[in-house]
Amino acid sequence: MATEYGQGYGLDGRPGFPGSTERRHRMPAALRAPVEGRTWRELGYVLLSLPISILLFTYAVTMVSLGAGLLVTFLGIPVLAAALAGCRGLGALERLRARALLGMDVAEPDPLRMKKPGAMAWMGAVLKSGASWRALLYAVLHLPWAVFSFVVAVNVWVLGWALLTYPVWFWVFPMYAGQDGMQLYGDETHRVYLDNPFEITVTALVGLLFTIATPWIVRALTMVDRLLVHGLLGPSRLASRVVELESDRGVVVDTAAADLRRIERDLHDGAQARLVALAMDLGLAKEKLQEDPEEAVRMVDEAHGEVKTALQELRDLARGIHPAVLTDRGLDAALSAVASRCTVPVQVEVDLAERPAPAIEGIAYFTVSELLQNVSKHARATWAGVEVWRTENRLMLQVVDNGVGGADTSQGSGLAGLAERLDAVDGILVVDSPTGGPTRVTAELPWRGAHVR
Repeated sequence: MATEYGQGYGLDGRPGFPGSTERRHRMPAALRAPVEGRTWRELGYVLLSLPISILLFTYAVTMVSLGAGLLVTFLGIPVLAAALAGCRGLGALERLRARALLGMDVAEPDPLRMKKPGAMAWMGAVLKSGASWRALLYAVLHLPWAVFSFVVAVNVWVLGWALLTYPVWFWVFPMYAGQDGMQLYGDETHRVYLDNPFEITVTALVGLLFTIATPWIVRALTMVDRLLVHGLLGPSRLASRVVELESDRGVVVDTAAADLRRIERDLHDGAQARLVALAMDLGLAKEKLQEDPEEAVRMVDEAHGEVKTALQELRDLARGIHPAVLTDRGLDAALSAVASRCTVPVQVEVDLAERPAPAIEGIAYFTVSELLQNVSKHARATWAGVEVWRTENRLMLQVVDNGVGGADTSQGSGLAGLAERLDAVDGILVVDSPTGGPTRVTAELPWRGAHVR
């Protein structure tokens, strides 16, 4: 996508020195646009597009026509493959030109997928690649658009500056300023100049309007170029989505494996160890039952306490897998239960007319649970709040606390893992946590499951 030039950048879109941007931007955008660097780069892109598009069109049509004509022989396939490969290479140069002059950062299209090495496999991969044919389509479609944008840009640019500088031309070259071929010199030129103030002023104002409008016209023209480059020379949406889903699948698999290891560890170190000790204690109590009944009763009482502890650990473990209250009563009751276990007072507001998909509901529950655990462990807060609501087809969560702040997903913390888990289902996690607080974490999830972005 095209780079946005905003605060912190100079008029030409490049980083500036502190304070320089503010001073230079005191001039209104409409007045500085005709002379800023971005305008000249976009104009240069439009001017270069015509000769480059002629070369692209000529190469593409000539090579593809030659390859199609030679299909009756064994040379047709190699020539056609070479034509498409050349279009891919020229497309790479166009992406570089768009990056340099338009500030676009377009990813490379899908690489060729060859099942085995060799010339035949390479030709087959080139001919089967959708990126190759999109590059060919770009070479063909770009010429008529380049001609149109070149004519429009050059005419409005020349007309604007010519009319704006009309007073200068009137003074320096009066014989070309509507004086019917009369050559006026000295005082006579000055007299004619002063006798036509209305004409000169109106002409200059019209030129100023054209000059101010030219950058925006050129920018509108380059928007079409951006769409062509992004749509035909970049990766296809389907391929990007496949790569994204493969990455998300890896995150889901890793998360599931980590959860299984956590459950196994909790069972092995917690409930399982207690049950083993309980069995041993009951065995000893059975042996003591005849010899020392009082000791046996004491040991049975201790075993009874161990049973209660083991049951509590199993309940906590089951709650960590999927709490029964979430299944039975929904997010409102489940989040209220989580909030009651937090070390600070938590205000919970759930505004949902219906329940989301069970999988999304579970992710929302564990997201809030983990965020409240972070509040308890790290925030040093005295108050926290949880809000849940629906916006169209999205489920929104927000956890706020008045702690010390400083939370950051880029530091490899639990928030980073939580963001990856949400991303696997097309969710978003946004953290606003300035140093000194407060912290506001907003999560957005699909209402009924993952959708194509």
